[in-house]
Amino acid sequence: MQEMDYYEILQVSKTATATEIKKAYRKLAIKYHPDKNPGDKEAEEKFKIINEAYGVLSDEEKRAIYDRYGKEGLDRNGAGFNAQSMDDVMDIFNSMFGDIFGGGRGRRREAREYQKYPMDIEIELNLDFNEAVFGCKKDIELDIKKPCESCKGSGAEDGKMKTCDYCGGEGRIVMRQGFMTFAQDCPKCHGSGEIIETKCKECNAKGYSVEKETVTVDIPAGIDTGNRLRVPAKGNRDKYDRRGDLYIYFYVEEDEHFVREGNDLYIEVPVFFTQCILGETIKIPSMEGEIDLELKAGTRDREQFVFRGKGVPDVHSGKRGNLIAQIKMKLPQKLNEEQKKLLEKLQESFGVESHPHKNSFESAFEKIKGWLKGD
Repeated sequence: MQEMDYYEILQVSKTATATEIKKAYRKLAIKYHPDKNPGDKEAEEKFKIINEAYGVLSDEEKRAIYDRYGKEGLDRNGAGFNAQSMDDVMDIFNSMFGDIFGGGRGRRREAREYQKYPMDIEIELNLDFNEAVFGCKKDIELDIKKPCESCKGSGAEDGKMKTCDYCGGEGRIVMRQGFMTFAQDCPKCHGSGEIIETKCKECNAKGYSVEKETVTVDIPAGIDTGNRLRVPAKGNRDKYDRRGDLYIYFYVEEDEHFVREGNDLYIEVPVFFTQCILGETIKIPSMEGEIDLELKAGTRDREQFVFRGKGVPDVHSGKRGNLIAQIKMKLPQKLNEEQKKLLEKLQESFGVESHPHKNSFESAFEKIKGWLKGD
């Protein structure tokens, strides 16, 4: 089985200096650290490999053995994770996440002590096609969470908590696997360091109550499916009456006539074949009412006419897209005898022009005859 090269793992060259190796390790450790990727097994494995590589390349003696004999040479020499490299790792972790083995835990616990719910609210909102194009106001009813008054948001009766017996009040637990050490939130207290002794009867230990609130939101013109709108300070409340934000994700209904492509609008215009042949000015709908579409004599099926600035306004700049009208030529489905005779007479009036396939294929016919005769 082919083993991964430690230099490739840290994305450095074999001539990299100790400073370059440490810098590369720091970048990758931040990216794949378990705290940044909760529940991601692939990131966890990469994090372990990154630490293994750094444990070797950060030590001059082990790096020399690895450069000469590879990983097998390290195994023969019993090389492990030395104290200096561990100090480097902890120094980097402390700078990234705070002192996870000391006072940093207390700061982390204080920040999370009574937070039982996210401060921000996310909702989905359906809009009619015209509401998205022109913009509108919407009254949205929200369920706003705020700390339970009885337990002050703790979930415990009278706000009384006790020290978590699983982590000893640290809020985090430390796991060691070989030469590597990992720290994660305590699974029992979820990082707070404290647990509920007696459940609050008012909120059933949830730590919050819910109140209805109606928020009026101005939807800007040009909003589209997939867009997100942030409404500041309309989210949940914390114990200091600070509020999170409201995030609205939009879905726009389709229209019967218009098809939207970014800020451009497309409309299919059914036209009878005689109108295409003779030419005519017709009226078509737009976002600004009726507009004139001039069909020139000989207009082709699927031909497009562009009306600049008649589309949807850009949600950020307000600049409007275009309206594109595409012709759909309609042919008669049935002909009576009189219509047939009129069309036949019209066709005859064009002479050879009415049979373009004859001139086009004349040389091909002669060529094929020669092939069949074997000439």
